[in-house]
Amino acid sequence: MVFSSLEFLFLYLPATLLLYFAVPKKYLQWRNVVLLVTSLIFYGWGEPVYVFLMIATILVDYVFGFLIDKYREAQPKKAKGALVAAVIINLGILGVFKYYDFVVSNLRLIPGLGGLPMLNLELPIGISFYTFQALSYVIDIYRRDARVQKNPATFGVYVTLFPQLIAGPIVRYKDIDEMLRYREESVALFASGIRTFLAGFAKKILLANIAGEIWSAQAAIALGKRTVVGSWLGMIFYAFQIYFDFSGYSDMAIGLGKMFGFRFLENFNYPYIARSITDFWRRWHMSLSTWFREYVYFPLGGSRRSTIVNIRNLFVVWLLTGVWHGASWNYVLWGFYYFVLLVIEKQVLLKKLQNTPAFFQHLYTLFFVLFGWLLFVFEDMSAGVAYLGNMFGVGAAGFASQLDAYNILRLLPFITICVVACTPLPKRLFYRLYENHMWVKVAAYAAGVFALVLGVSYLVNSSYNPFLYFRF
Repeated sequence: MVFSSLEFLFLYLPATLLLYFAVPKKYLQWRNVVLLVTSLIFYGWGEPVYVFLMIATILVDYVFGFLIDKYREAQPKKAKGALVAAVIINLGILGVFKYYDFVVSNLRLIPGLGGLPMLNLELPIGISFYTFQALSYVIDIYRRDARVQKNPATFGVYVTLFPQLIAGPIVRYKDIDEMLRYREESVALFASGIRTFLAGFAKKILLANIAGEIWSAQAAIALGKRTVVGSWLGMIFYAFQIYFDFSGYSDMAIGLGKMFGFRFLENFNYPYIARSITDFWRRWHMSLSTWFREYVYFPLGGSRRSTIVNIRNLFVVWLLTGVWHGASWNYVLWGFYYFVLLVIEKQVLLKKLQNTPAFFQHLYTLFFVLFGWLLFVFEDMSAGVAYLGNMFGVGAAGFASQLDAYNILRLLPFITICVVACTPLPKRLFYRLYENHMWVKVAAYAAGVFALVLGVSYLVNSSYNPFLYFRF
């Protein structure tokens, strides 16, 4: 189940809210039990069998968190052993389901290893997200950054909480520890959650889905019939799709969290206005970047040591970032691509780039980000190479066609809306007016209702409603 589905909007969410708020406010632990049960139902809606895998993850990390806390002072070696065991088990489960077949399929290319068996397991939804969250718990307990959670149901809520369960943002345990023990729901926070959810819903349905349909149509054009302009236009729409798709889903998660009294950190900060690749990755999927920085980059030494060690640390982080996104060579190459760009920026380019006009900095960043998305979207790397060639005229059916001109003119209003929506201008203008004019508050809710009606109409009349990060 996804947030942008009719089942979620008109069945699951109303029922969950009704059950949650039916429990008196003073019984927070019972409200947590409601969230745990409903979150497991949410997860098991499409894949019931993998609910047991999630329950196993909860039990494993709950027990090891308890052991780490018990032995941390008196017997630190046992505490460290419990941490290592928890990390191995969590990553082992992730490895079997997500990477085993990829590794075996490559080993089969070696003479004599062709008989290695494939498991052909269905990838559990959101396993990369909830595995990282579970790992953050045992690590935070070991580091003394958070208190151990002795209530298994409350800990289960942390792992399974449905707003951010299958697609983030990745919530570190230390950021949510206090909210699991005590949180203050309010009408104002609930209303803010509705606004945030509807804004994300509009981004997902009215921008990402439409951009995705345009990209899909362009990518489906037969090899040799795609023009240079059409190829660039297709990649631009894919860039719109993946941003509005993922950031819209994150906004919906943050909005849902507010409805239940949780305040999740923002996951996107207008990445397409970045002035460098370094800046882009401070703004894109910030919860993942923070996780790798906190639990991998800093423990390896970060940037405090020699240049060679710093480069090694960046390589490890970006190799893991690429692999985290998927078991395919294009994701490995995508991670390596950003590793190379970031090393060049940090060692040579960044200071020089800061002395150039802002427009050039934006253009430079967007140019390389587009090529990053080209690596990301094509798991069939030969198809990706062919598409890249078309962007520069190799194998293309000319520079442009009458259809390209028609599409640009036809889609110009939509492109303009997408470009503006990629900037903080609408949000800044809204809040400036919202604080000072009552009519803006009324108009905001009217616009939210209109977006909901329009989005639901789209869902009813269209079968195109993908979510790009659904299986990560």
